[in-house]
Amino acid sequence: MKKLPLHTQILIGMTLGLIFGIICIQSPGLSNFTIDFIKPVGTIFIRALKMIAVPLVLASLIIGVANIGDISKLSRMGGKTLGIFIVTTVISISIGLSMVAILKPGYKLSEDTRNGLMAEFNTNAAGKIDVAEQIQTRGPLEPLVNMVPDNIFQATTNNSSMLQVVFFAILIGIALLKVPRESGSTVLHFFNGINDVIVKVVHFIMLIAPYGVFALIASLLIEIAGDEPNKVWELLNALLWYIITVVVGFACMMAVIYPLLIHFFSKIKYFDFFKGIRPAILLGFSTSSSTATLPVTMDRVEKHLGVSNEVSSFVLPLGATINMNGTSLYQGVSAVFIAQALGLGLPLSAQIMIVLTATLAAVGTAGVPGAGLVMLVVVLEAVGIPAAGIALIMAPERILDMLRTMVNVTGDASVSVVVASTENALDEEFAKKHSSD
Repeated sequence: MKKLPLHTQILIGMTLGLIFGIICIQSPGLSNFTIDFIKPVGTIFIRALKMIAVPLVLASLIIGVANIGDISKLSRMGGKTLGIFIVTTVISISIGLSMVAILKPGYKLSEDTRNGLMAEFNTNAAGKIDVAEQIQTRGPLEPLVNMVPDNIFQATTNNSSMLQVVFFAILIGIALLKVPRESGSTVLHFFNGINDVIVKVVHFIMLIAPYGVFALIASLLIEIAGDEPNKVWELLNALLWYIITVVVGFACMMAVIYPLLIHFFSKIKYFDFFKGIRPAILLGFSTSSSTATLPVTMDRVEKHLGVSNEVSSFVLPLGATINMNGTSLYQGVSAVFIAQALGLGLPLSAQIMIVLTATLAAVGTAGVPGAGLVMLVVVLEAVGIPAAGIALIMAPERILDMLRTMVNVTGDASVSVVVASTENALDEEFAKKHSSD
C-alpha cells in the first residue's frame, strides 16, 4: 500500500486532533489522559524544532553568503540581487504586519480566552509583559548593539540570541569570500555538510509532525475550553481570520508587488510571466520546497522567459537560499496573531524587531518543508512571545506552507527577470513567444 504524503498525514493529524479534542472536552477522564500522555508528544515536537534552529541558521547563512562568489560581484549583479531581495522581503513583512493590524485576527478571541491562553503558554506572563515594556523604553540603536555578541558560544546556546548568531554567520560568510579559495574550501565543505545533515534532521522531525500536530491541537482545545466548550469555536473562528489575513497578504505580493516590479524593470507582461513560470509555481505548491523546485524554476525562466543562464544560475540558487518573501510575510502575521491571541502588547520597537528578525531569518531559512516554522520560533523568541504559541497556528500550517512556497518561487523568478533586464541579459521577444510553451 502506497504511503500517504506527509502533507496528507499532517492534515489527517490536524483533523483527528480537532475531533479528539472536542470529544475529550465532554469527558474529564479522557481530558486528563490527553494532558498527561498525549500533550508531551507535542512538547517534544516543539523542542525538536527549537533544537535545530541555531545550527540551521548558522550553516545556511554562511553558505548563502559564501556562494555569492567574490566581493567584486557584490558591486554589481550581487548588489542588485541582494538589494532587491532585502527590499521585497521588508515589503512582504510590512504587508503582513499591516494586514494583521487591520484585520486583528487574534482579537477575535474574548478577553477571558486570551487570558487563559496567556496563562497556559506563558508561565510567567507578568515577566513577559515587563520585557515588552523594557523593549519599548530602550534606545533606538539598542537592537543594533544587541546584534553583536560578546561570546558567540554563549549566543548559540540561547535561541533568543539568534540575531547575534546571524551577525556572526554573515561575518564568517564574508570572510570566506576574502580568504584564498584553498583555505576557505575546508570550512565551506564543513558547513555544507552541516547544512545537509540539518536539512535531513528537519525531514526526520517533520515525520513526527502529524503526531505533534494531533497532540498540540487536542491538548490545546482541552486547555482552552476548560469548563466552557464554546471557547473552542471561538478559537476556530479566530484561526479562520488568521488564514484569511495570511492569504490576503500573499495575494498582495502575487497580484500587486511582483507585477509592479516586473512592469517597472522589464517589458514582459505579468500574464506572460505567470504563464511562463506556472509549472514551477505549481511544483512549489505541491512540494513546499523552493529548493526542490529550483531546477524547474531555472528551466522555465531560461527557456520560457528569456533570462540568460548566467543570470539565472546566479540569482535563482541564491534566491532559493535567502529570498523567502512568502515565509517572511507569514512569520510577521503569525507573530502578531499569536501575540494578540495571548494578550501580549507589541510596541512599535517590537514590530521593528519582527521586521529585522524575519528579514534576517529569511536569509537563513532552508528551502525545505518545515524550515519556515523553525524560523518562526526564532522570530517569536526574539520579541519575547512564547514559542509554544505556535500550537495556535499549527492547524493550517501545511496549507499555508504550500501557499508561501508559491510566493517564494514567484519572488525568485521575478527578481531573476529584473536583474536580467538591468544587465541586458533578458530576451523579452523570446519571452513573448515562448511563455506559454
